[in-house]
Amino acid sequence: LKKKFQCVFEGIAKAGNPTLLNQIYTELYITEGGTAEVNDEHEIRQIETAFRKSKGPETTIRQEDIFKSSLGRDEPIRTVLTKGVAGIGKTVLTQKFTLDWAEDKANQDIQFIFPFTFRELNVLKEEKFSLVELVHHFFTKTKESGICRLEDFQVVFILDGLDECRISLDFNKTKILTETRKSTSLDVLLTNLIKGNLLPSARLWITTRPASASQIPPECVDLVTEVRGFTDPQKEEYFKKRFRDEEQASRIISHIKTSRSLHIMCHIPVFCWIIATVLEDVLKTTEGGELPKNLTEMYIHFLVVQAKVKRIKYDGGTETDPHWSPESRKMVESLGKLAFDQLQKGNLIFYESDLTECGIDIRAASVYSGVFTQIFKEERGLYQDKVFCFVHLSVQEFLAALHIHLTFINSGVNQLEEQQTSSHTGKDFYQSSVDKALQSPNGHLDLFLRFLLGLKTNKIYLQGLVTQTGSSSQTNRETVQYIKNKLSENLSVEKSINLFQCLNELNDHSLVEEIQQSLRSGSLSTDKLSPAQWSALVFILLSSENDLDVFDLKKYSASEDAFLRLLPVVKASKKALLNSCNLSERACGALSSSLQLEDCELRDLDLSNNTVQDSGLTLLFSRLKTTNWKLETLRSDYVKTQHLVISMSSRLQGCHCQQRDHIFFQRCRPQSLTCCYFSHYCLFRLSVCNLSERSCETLSSLLSSQPSSLRELDLSNNDLKDSGVKVLSSGLESLYCKLETLRLSGCLITEEGCKSLVSAFSLNSSHLKELDLSYNSPGEAVVKMLEQLRLDTLWYVDGRYNHKHCLIT
Repeated sequence: LKKKFQCVFEGIAKAGNPTLLNQIYTELYITEGGTAEVNDEHEIRQIETAFRKSKGPETTIRQEDIFKSSLGRDEPIRTVLTKGVAGIGKTVLTQKFTLDWAEDKANQDIQFIFPFTFRELNVLKEEKFSLVELVHHFFTKTKESGICRLEDFQVVFILDGLDECRISLDFNKTKILTETRKSTSLDVLLTNLIKGNLLPSARLWITTRPASASQIPPECVDLVTEVRGFTDPQKEEYFKKRFRDEEQASRIISHIKTSRSLHIMCHIPVFCWIIATVLEDVLKTTEGGELPKNLTEMYIHFLVVQAKVKRIKYDGGTETDPHWSPESRKMVESLGKLAFDQLQKGNLIFYESDLTECGIDIRAASVYSGVFTQIFKEERGLYQDKVFCFVHLSVQEFLAALHIHLTFINSGVNQLEEQQTSSHTGKDFYQSSVDKALQSPNGHLDLFLRFLLGLKTNKIYLQGLVTQTGSSSQTNRETVQYIKNKLSENLSVEKSINLFQCLNELNDHSLVEEIQQSLRSGSLSTDKLSPAQWSALVFILLSSENDLDVFDLKKYSASEDAFLRLLPVVKASKKALLNSCNLSERACGALSSSLQLEDCELRDLDLSNNTVQDSGLTLLFSRLKTTNWKLETLRSDYVKTQHLVISMSSRLQGCHCQQRDHIFFQRCRPQSLTCCYFSHYCLFRLSVCNLSERSCETLSSLLSSQPSSLRELDLSNNDLKDSGVKVLSSGLESLYCKLETLRLSGCLITEEGCKSLVSAFSLNSSHLKELDLSYNSPGEAVVKMLEQLRLDTLWYVDGRYNHKHCLIT
């Protein structure tokens, strides 16, 4: 394993040019948590979401700790499912884990690691093996050593690339298998291994693209992690390692930052390699000339670089020779057809028969290593079949778009249409392509469309490959206007954002620049914005370099219409200030739907001073039980009926909330809280609510209920007086009370009332950490009694006291 994984062929299997994995490995951003639910969005959309997520606080994990239990987890981890988009680094991650173990750097409690890929297992799907035979088949040294009782060892199986699995895994009907030496089909063997029927002592690490994660039942997975690729500092680290010249590395990093699309795509390590390959050549050949500035231009250059490699290294040409020979053009045409055909089938890997159908010679494909990747596990000597794939999904989509573009330029045929004729004009071709992409429910043609439109504005770079001129500038203007018209329609935010990316590829930035200018000058008037301009505003805010930590709707328009238009921005923010914005029940319904989405980042929501009514808040809490609910703080001043609180309480009992959830009820009727049952950390902020002794009876009942999860209670600036505090104290002394923070500032409490607090806390003070008695009159004697409770923080008048230094001022 050390010999196998100590070298890595970055991006392409370039024979004779290996790189030490430890030398180039850059730590990846891996997050702990999440679900294995279906996400069939285009992976570029998922990368955009991850780009925003990586700037917020999350639980991260290092690859060497993948099987180590985190705080709060008692059960050992048997099966880890790691998600990540194509090219994000999942395979290299497993290789680094294995290499570190083989080099005695980590996880020395493990005695054997057996890494498998589904690409390899697919080839053997018609054969039968026992688990021991499968291990012996791939790892012959174990057979030679007579290792047969796997249950006697601490073993880790790595199953890399579940999304490429062509073996049918049925977790409901597959027969049970428990014997490690009993031969069976691979589907039965793998299913029982994953379910834990077979060798339950083994640990499993399964990697997959997000869309295939749901193949594994949740009960079979102990931990879900997600590889997010490179963070911004990790991107810079990669390029500094790749380019030893500091000035060159700095120029490349600065250039990437100027293009949001390039910067986001650099989350993907393989894309960093593609950019490095292109810019290395451009800097070498243009002597400080202009660098590629958009996605399509970058990929065209990447294609040209590979053509040059072939021309010089394999055909005996020189740097000054034309890049494109008839042979190279034919190869690209064949590869484009293969890319498009397999993209329509949803395949990322394909076999020799697929190549033959497209007229590709196997030996020629192996030579053309820069564009085409040949994955052949030759060192194992297990089978003759070759498995092929493009270096990355985006390369396949680019070549597919190039195929459609070349076919139309050369013959006038639009291959995207079911009935293909040669009577299309350029205007019809590109407009129908936009429509086709918009009709895709999950955005699978988003990147394809960006490439297709980008090709029509980068004709200069295609010289030698494209023999005809193609579309006119008039067609370009018509296409731009058609996209702007589409942006005026009621599109999803994802489709709108992709259309703006398409405009970028067409070198049209007018709509965005118009809104940006208004924002800079402070003259933006949302009352006069067209639907397309609203879409531009959303695009700008979501594309901003600044973190969306706090979004204040009032900066744009304190209206429900503006809220609904800017909801995608609210959803992407950490904190949303929606107070005093004339919101109604309708807004709560829209918020409720957004809060259940996996990509919703909202943690803190202020809805105070709106007429949302109880019915609106009931709508909001109706989605509280969803696994994706991340809201921690909710501020509302409209809680008037017991019906709402009972509804909210029932939702809270079974919700998957964060550990520290805050419910702020301001100016509510405390009597409505009588029946409230909370099963998670809760905070009530009831300051300035005209509370009385009767209100304290309700709160006392809540504090003494079993179980009480009320942790913070703010009753400041209410005229509770001594009588109210005495009533409250009966709840505080209950052993069920777990209150950590109590604020009673300005509640007209004298020494008598404070003594009742001392009495209650002397019976039950183990949880209380902070007590605020400022602007009351407890007296020095009572303060000294409170010091004995050893609270973390004690407030009195306008002084702050620590339990070690409680001095009266």
